[in-house]
Amino acid sequence: MRIFLALFLCFSFFLPTLCFARGDYTVRGYYRRDGTYVRPHRRTYPNRTRNDNYTTRGNRNPYTGIPGTRPRDEDLGRGLRFKMR
Repeated sequence: MRIFLALFLCFSFFLPTLCFARGDYTVRGYYRRDGTYVRPHRRTYPNRTRNDNYTTRGNRNPYTGIPGTRPRDEDLGRGLRFKMR
């Protein structure tokens, strides 16, 4: 009984973290207006920074292994949005 309770507690704490703490999601394939088909792919959730995107310099796409080449926020003059006083 204790083993069952311990397993239940482990799954109830860790399963939601594994399911919902993802940094990316799958985009389904679709057709553009000009008829071009865009294949399904993975994309990070949108937010206010570019620094955590796969295409940003210093990051690497975990699915393709391709390093990012686009500039970071600091390179574009968009550093910290909230500066400490």
